[in-house]
Amino acid sequence: MQSAETGDSLQTLLLAARLHNPCAYLGMHHSPRGKLVRVFQPHKSRVWVQTSFGFEPMRCVHPAGIFEWEGEHLARPYLLRLEDAATRTIDECHDPYAFPMQISSHDLYLFNEGRLYQAYRMLGAHRVKNHGVTGIRFAVWAPNAERVSVVGDFCRWDGRAYPMSIHPDSGVWELFIPDLPADMLYKYEIRNRATGAIMLKTDPYASRHELRPSNAAYTPNQGRFDWQDDDWMTRRREAWDWLHAPMNIYEMHAGSWQRHPDGSFLSYRELADQLVPYLSDMGYSHVELLPISEHPLDESWGYQTTGYFAVTSRFGRPEDFMYFVDTCHRAGIGVILDWVPAHFPCDSFSLARFDGTALYEHEDPRLGYHHDWGTYIFNYGRNEVKSFLLSSAHYWLTRFHLDGLRVDAVASMLYLDYSRQEGEWLPNRFGGRENLEAIEFLRELNTMVHGEFPGALTLAEESTSWPAVSRPAYLGGLGFSMKWNMGWMNDTLGYMQHDPVHRRYHHNELTFNQLYAYTENFVLPLSHDEVVHGKRSLLDKMPGDAWQKFANLRLLFAYQMTCPGKKINFMGNEFAQGREWGVGQPLDWYLLERVQHRGMQTLSRDLNHLYLTMPALHELDFFPEGFSWIDCHDAEQSVISYLRRARDGSFVLIVLNFTPLPRMDYRVGVPEAGRYRELFNSDSTYYGGSDVGNGGSLETTGEPWSGQNDSIAVTLPPLAGIILSRSN
Repeated sequence: MQSAETGDSLQTLLLAARLHNPCAYLGMHHSPRGKLVRVFQPHKSRVWVQTSFGFEPMRCVHPAGIFEWEGEHLARPYLLRLEDAATRTIDECHDPYAFPMQISSHDLYLFNEGRLYQAYRMLGAHRVKNHGVTGIRFAVWAPNAERVSVVGDFCRWDGRAYPMSIHPDSGVWELFIPDLPADMLYKYEIRNRATGAIMLKTDPYASRHELRPSNAAYTPNQGRFDWQDDDWMTRRREAWDWLHAPMNIYEMHAGSWQRHPDGSFLSYRELADQLVPYLSDMGYSHVELLPISEHPLDESWGYQTTGYFAVTSRFGRPEDFMYFVDTCHRAGIGVILDWVPAHFPCDSFSLARFDGTALYEHEDPRLGYHHDWGTYIFNYGRNEVKSFLLSSAHYWLTRFHLDGLRVDAVASMLYLDYSRQEGEWLPNRFGGRENLEAIEFLRELNTMVHGEFPGALTLAEESTSWPAVSRPAYLGGLGFSMKWNMGWMNDTLGYMQHDPVHRRYHHNELTFNQLYAYTENFVLPLSHDEVVHGKRSLLDKMPGDAWQKFANLRLLFAYQMTCPGKKINFMGNEFAQGREWGVGQPLDWYLLERVQHRGMQTLSRDLNHLYLTMPALHELDFFPEGFSWIDCHDAEQSVISYLRRARDGSFVLIVLNFTPLPRMDYRVGVPEAGRYRELFNSDSTYYGGSDVGNGGSLETTGEPWSGQNDSIAVTLPPLAGIILSRSN
C-alpha cells in the first residue's frame, strides 16, 4: 500500500483529472490486511466489491466518490456493484483497473518505427476479452499528454472517471473497460503536459462516427458481414492482368448521384441496388467513389477527411458499405476509393494539434499548412504518422475488399514549394524543393499495396512532370500503378473549346500527347474537377449551337475512348449533364426525357462496351506498339486518323473530324487490303446525329496512301468520329 502522503498526492491528482498513472492509485494493491481495492465512482452513492463470500460494501473515503475495501478473499476478476446516486438503480460491472494492459511491446515497437501496417488492430476501440471478460479496449497515441481519459455517455462525459494508462516508451495510452456495450458514443479527453490545456478529441482510429455535425465515435459492435465475392477476389489476385485489361471507371459522389424525392440520401444498400445494374448496363468496369471516409462538411466532397478508418455515417454503417462493395464485385465491377493522405482539416475535434502539439502535422506552417485549402500537411517524416497513413490504406483494402486507391493531390505532397511563394517554404536537407519524406512514404505505400494486395491498384492524381510516377519503387519510381494524364485532359479540353474554324491553328494540342503517352501508365480523366467552380459542364464547354455542342461532346467521347490509356468519366458526363455538378442535389436525370441527352447516353453505352470487348482498344494501352498514326498532319481540315492494335496484331482504324463540314471521299491509308466495316459512328441517328456515314462497309482501292500499302475513301460525318475494322 502507498504511504499516506503518496496516496493523498495521487488522490489529489485523480480528483484534479491530472493523474498520469491511474493504476498507481486505482484497482487492486497489496496491503497489510491482504488486498486493497480502490475505485473512483463520482456518480455513485454506494459501491460493493465481489469477494469469495459475496458482495461486501466498500468504504467511501472521499465524498467525490472514492471507495476502498481491504480484505483477504477477493474474487478474481472481481465485480463491482454500483448504486446510482440520482436514480438509486443498481448495476454490476468489472473494475477496469483490475485488468492488465494487452498491447504487446512488439506492436508498439513497429508502430514507433513506422512499420505497423495494421495499427488499426492495436489502436482505436476494439471488442476483446481480457482474462475471460468481454469489454472494449481503447488505445490512442498522445505522447505529449499529461493525462488521457475515455469519456462518453457511459460516464456522463466526466474526464475523471476513466483515465488511461500509458506505455511510457511509445506515447500510447491504453484502457480496457469491461462490460461496455456496443454503439456507445465516446471520445478522448486529453490534457496537455506543458500547458494543462484540455482537448476533447475523436478517436483517429475509430471505425464509425455519429452523423455530422456531431463527431463522436461509436464503440464497435459484433457485426459481421458474410462476403460473397470469393470468385472476384481470387480472380483479381491470381488472374487479372490489369496492364492489358480494359479499365473504364465511373467516378461518382455517393451523395449526389441520386436522392430520394424528399432530398435525403440513398443508403449504401440502396445505392448498390440502383447503381450496380446501371454500371453493368452502361459498360463500366470500375466505380471510383469520391471520398466516403468520414468528413464533417458536405461541401468538401469528402476531401477534408477526419475519419481515416471510418466510412461516413451519412449513408449507413460499415456493414452497409460492405454490401455495396460485395454487390459490385458479384456484378464484375471493381471499387476504387478516393483517398486523401496529402492533408487534413483544422477542425479542433480531429487530428489537428491532437495532444496540444503538432503531432500529425508540422509545427512550422512553412512545412505544415496549406494556404489554398486551409488544411494541415501530414508530417511524413514522423514514424507514427507513417504507421497511421499506411494502416489507413491497409484497412480500406482489407476490411472493405476495395480494389484500389486513387491518391489525391500527389503533386502537393511531392513539392515543398507547392503553391507557395519565395520565403513561404523550407528546402529539404539538400537545399532542394522535393519533399523527401513524402516521396519515401509514397514508395512505401505502393510497395505495401502491391505486395500485400495482388491485383489492387494505386492511381496518382499528379499534375506535374515528375518522372516515373507509375514505375516500380525498386527502379527509383514512386511505385503507383497508374497516373492521371492531366496534360491530355487539359490539352484536349482546351482544343475542344476552340471554335472549329480556329482548330487548325491548335492541331498540336491533339497530337502532342503521343510524345509522352508511354512514359507512364496513364489514365485519361474527364473528372469532377472539370465540371465545378465555374468551369461549366462538359456539354456547356463545347462551342457552337445546341446541335454542335452535342456533336462535339460525342466526338470528345469517341476520342477519349480510342486514345491509349485507361478511362475515367465523372457521373453525368455520360448523358451530357447540362449544368455544373453541385454536391447538394442529384444529377438531372430528367434530361433523359430529351432525345439528345438520351442519344448521348446510348453513345456512351455503346462506346463503353466496344472498349471493353475490342482488344485493340485496350490491350496495349501502355505500350507504343498499340498505337500508330495514319495521319496526324491534316491540320487544315482538322482531321486525325490512327490505328489501335491488340497483342495478336489485329487492329481498328479511327478517323476523327473536328469540323462541322462533312468530308466526302476522304482518303485514309490502311495497312491491309480488303473490306473495312464501320463499327461505330458518333453521328448516328441513334446518338442524336445527322446519320452521315459509310453504309456499313468500304473496300480498299489499291492506292497506297500516307505511308500505308493501301487506302480507303471514307465519308467523314461532321464533328464526328468513326471506328472501322477489317473484315475477315
